[in-house]
Amino acid sequence: MEQELCVLVSDEDRADLEAIIGDRNRPLKHVQRARIILLSAERLPVLQVARGVGVSRAAVWRWQRRYAEAGVAGLLRDKTQPPGKQPVPIETVNRVLALTCGEPPGEMTHWTGRAMAKTIGLALHTVQRIWHANRLQPHRLRTFKRSTDPALAEKVEDIVGLLCIRRPTRWCYRSMRNRKSGRLIVPSRVCRSSPVNAER
Repeated sequence: MEQELCVLVSDEDRADLEAIIGDRNRPLKHVQRARIILLSAERLPVLQVARGVGVSRAAVWRWQRRYAEAGVAGLLRDKTQPPGKQPVPIETVNRVLALTCGEPPGEMTHWTGRAMAKTIGLALHTVQRIWHANRLQPHRLRTFKRSTDPALAEKVEDIVGLLCIRRPTRWCYRSMRNRKSGRLIVPSRVCRSSPVNAER
């Protein structure tokens, strides 16, 4: 169902609208709005006005209504809309930062985005934006956990089977022991300047 709106343009407004159309430094949207009003004042159908200007019929109705309410000045400004989401309060941001720099709960080694979002009650993307703005990367902290197991070295050697010895200027592989048979296996990758020591 088409809306019918009779647009009446005074001589002063017509001069202003023609000046807008003739000004080459004007934004295209202002020129289009002025042309909509001038073509509507000639009693052309809405579809013909829309095709002549290159906009939709809804745009024609919108600017006809705006001109009727606010005149030429209403065509030159866009309505401002409030932001879709409220910004995160500074207290919440400070709480996220304080928790991130503190110890994580339970057995976690560092805060994850999902754990922080669940704890604070924010979205994951919001937590990630706060971390990015403050240059925080909790997953890249240079910390590690130490084992209290006194037999850790033997277990690691048994599982991995590869021992590295640090020499003054180079690394070399020592040997590998097969877990099933217990035989020594010479590794395929060796330092160029250091021979493989196959004896333990």
